[in-house]
Amino acid sequence: MEDEVDRLVAAWRRERPDLDVEPLEVLSRVSRLARHLDRARRLAFAEHSLEPWEFDVLTSLRRAGRPYQLSPGQLLTQTLVTSGTMTNRIDRLAHKRLVERLPDPSDRRGVLVRLTPEGRDRADEALAGLLAQERAILGELSERQRVELASLLRQLTAPFDNVPG
Repeated sequence: MEDEVDRLVAAWRRERPDLDVEPLEVLSRVSRLARHLDRARRLAFAEHSLEPWEFDVLTSLRRAGRPYQLSPGQLLTQTLVTSGTMTNRIDRLAHKRLVERLPDPSDRRGVLVRLTPEGRDRADEALAGLLAQERAILGELSERQRVELASLLRQLTAPFDNVPG
């Protein structure tokens, strides 16, 4: 079965035979898949009136376990945004009553961000929708192939996830 990447690679091999374009065979497919995943994510979240960034913050809190709260700094670490961006996001989610700010009992100047019951429900529903979309994308692969692919992708992503700072 031929795909668009096969045609792209063949064209580059024809036009630039002096270059080894083999990395395109893997990474162009990863890039194209990422675009398809982004569309699937947006669709799953839109069905629950959430933006992707809202889902990221809500599910970070949800994964924290009861009482579903984190400091803004912990949210920064998990979502990889700046503190100004996170402050804006928390404000917007609080306005929608999906999160609430609470005083941090261990730091008089600090706050904790807690998921509201509505925020938890929306995160759970959107996650279920996302998983259905992702299962459909992976539907052509056997369980063994999915495990193997996850392992191979982990080898490529782990060095980026384990960089200090």
